[in-house]
Amino acid sequence: MIYVIGVYVFGKILLFLLSHNINFQTTMTMSKKKLVISSGAGISAESGIKTFRDADGLWENYPVMDVASHEGFLRDPALIHKFYNERREQLINAEPNAAHKGLVELEKDFDVRVITQNVDDLHERAGSTNVLHLHGELMKVRSLRREDREYTLPCDQLTDKGLVTSVDTRDPYGDPVRPHIVFFGEAVPNMEAAAQLAHDADIFVVIGTSLVVYPAAALIQYVKRGVPIYYIDPKPAAVPSWVTVIQKPATQGVADLINILRKS
Repeated sequence: MIYVIGVYVFGKILLFLLSHNINFQTTMTMSKKKLVISSGAGISAESGIKTFRDADGLWENYPVMDVASHEGFLRDPALIHKFYNERREQLINAEPNAAHKGLVELEKDFDVRVITQNVDDLHERAGSTNVLHLHGELMKVRSLRREDREYTLPCDQLTDKGLVTSVDTRDPYGDPVRPHIVFFGEAVPNMEAAAQLAHDADIFVVIGTSLVVYPAAALIQYVKRGVPIYYIDPKPAAVPSWVTVIQKPATQGVADLINILRKS
């Protein structure tokens, strides 16, 4: 009798969801704990992606401020295009690693939101469904005149249809384009959204970052008191005592995190 009643009630709930055009999967996701990940260069390093912090202010042998600043772009836009063309070629030969894939695995049990400082697309290629990029996206360019006109490469709408762009590349409106990257000296447009995600987190995890690049490093300050915080890095920065530090590379640390969360 109890079984019959249970089936009847579940059927009524399902009918309600369908009749009110409510997505059943979304409704189930809302019941999961919100696991917010803040990822940095360390998670992609194990995929062979180098960062501008690798050696003495150089990024792939270029002075960082020449290739990653607003002033550098104004001074030599051709160099900027050349540099990011090279970064895209490097990226397409890289693969998501076990850390990226582990975060996708956690989506079975948690509502996972990734906030990344990285401009690569390895989170997306691994299968993460909710990724917010703080510093832009390497595989995109945008109009120099209208920031809301973004194009994912390769793009048939551009005069250059492959992964290579130049100062001569034009969008469908005749506008020149630039890498969709937040350079030093420019605002971080997604910071407000990232801060809200950190505030709403039930569990907050930092992976592969030195916690010195602001404003991204400030995200931990938006996490509500009492929310568990985990920090995965082989060379972790100093953090408050209530943060659980997993002093390992991202691939090993994420494996440990999965075990910890599944046991909790």
